[in-house]
Amino acid sequence: MADAHAKPHHDYHLVEPSPWPAIGSVSAFVMAVGAIAWMHHMFAAAPYVFGIGALGVIYTMFGWWRDVAREATYEGFHSRVVQISHRYGMILFIASEVMFFVAWFWAYFNSALFPADMHQATREALFGGVWPPKGIETFDPWHLPLLNTLILLTSGTTVTWAHHALLENDREGLKWGLILTIALGVAFTCVQAYEYSHAAFAFKGNIYGATFFMATGFHGAHVIIGTTFLIVCLIRAYLGHFTPTQHLGFEFAAWYWHFVDVVWIFLFACIYVWGAGAAGAMHAAGH
Repeated sequence: MADAHAKPHHDYHLVEPSPWPAIGSVSAFVMAVGAIAWMHHMFAAAPYVFGIGALGVIYTMFGWWRDVAREATYEGFHSRVVQISHRYGMILFIASEVMFFVAWFWAYFNSALFPADMHQATREALFGGVWPPKGIETFDPWHLPLLNTLILLTSGTTVTWAHHALLENDREGLKWGLILTIALGVAFTCVQAYEYSHAAFAFKGNIYGATFFMATGFHGAHVIIGTTFLIVCLIRAYLGHFTPTQHLGFEFAAWYWHFVDVVWIFLFACIYVWGAGAAGAMHAAGH
């Protein structure tokens, strides 16, 4: 009987049946139910339901990543043709992420550009006919937001360094580039959490807070996801999985991280700098 994991005699990969889609779906559903019940105080065990679902999602992540890494590194299934299809898939995924953020920018600019729209009778009453709305004290864009911009742009440089080190088969350069990128990603998240804790406006009760926290908060979630992606790549780098010609997992992590960088540049320019309005400009001039 032929070995089920033997490398086939063609360029395509016919994936073996896997339990991870089913386990991941059930776990995500349990986690969502637990989170909703917890937020609405529906029953006392809701936090435990959420925790069980979250553990299932984490278990799925590690199990599925392990299987993909094994297929690519030890079983030789990721041929050049398979890698091309994976690249198309990652490009389409990032394109869908771009449209996801377009939705939040659209929500923001729909209110910011027309604060006194005559067709929206309540807008002038709620906003005072200006943006930011009256009573909203925005962040100084040249303080913590600028620091986070420098942190994230520097992290884009370090992940590029790691990529070029890998192409040159410089294993130490790869590891240190990843370590620095991960450290900068964690630093960005910590600075943003500190910034949120000092916000002069809330998520609810005003359109500015809602659009601000949805756009920047989802970006922060993507930074955490990207940092996790890079941590997995660092572990794989220490295990010797990547070679100058076979490193698709790391390449995708780098693509994702650069996407996160670009989104932040737009957020910084549009929401923090332009969105601060005249008050932010006068504050900056005062410095």
